[in-house]
Amino acid sequence: MEVSSQKLNSFLMFKLPSAWLCGVRVKEINENHCLTTVRHRWINQNPFNSLYFAVQAMAAELSTGALVMTAIQAKGEHISMLVAQNNAKFSKKAKGKISFICNDAHLVTEAIEETIKTGEGQTFWMRSRGLNEEGQEVSVFEFEWTIKVK
Repeated sequence: MEVSSQKLNSFLMFKLPSAWLCGVRVKEINENHCLTTVRHRWINQNPFNSLYFAVQAMAAELSTGALVMTAIQAKGEHISMLVAQNNAKFSKKAKGKISFICNDAHLVTEAIEETIKTGEGQTFWMRSRGLNEEGQEVSVFEFEWTIKVK
């Protein structure tokens, strides 16, 4: 089954309803990158009238996790995935529409090949940058993913 932004957004509604209700959406996904967006609204704001950090984290994680899920599905193997840890840096108030992009799909492919070959778990870090409508960076998230053949 081909993974598409529409299918991932349906997945969000049923499996991650809090992200869906907050407005997190996949806008574009291919073999190289994933782009997610979220717009600052009343339901996802913090007391300082900007996008709550946890909502940014959901959108950023989705931009990395969708690439991991897609690569695992394309391989056709039973592989588990889990976030082991994450880091975040915030540089500007997140207002308006924020886009998160991850361009680290190549890291997933390498890790999947290695876990299939060795049977041992693999870890790798993926980065997602949050940009406002003017193209200014508002946050950067890094997620350490672990994968292992079941």
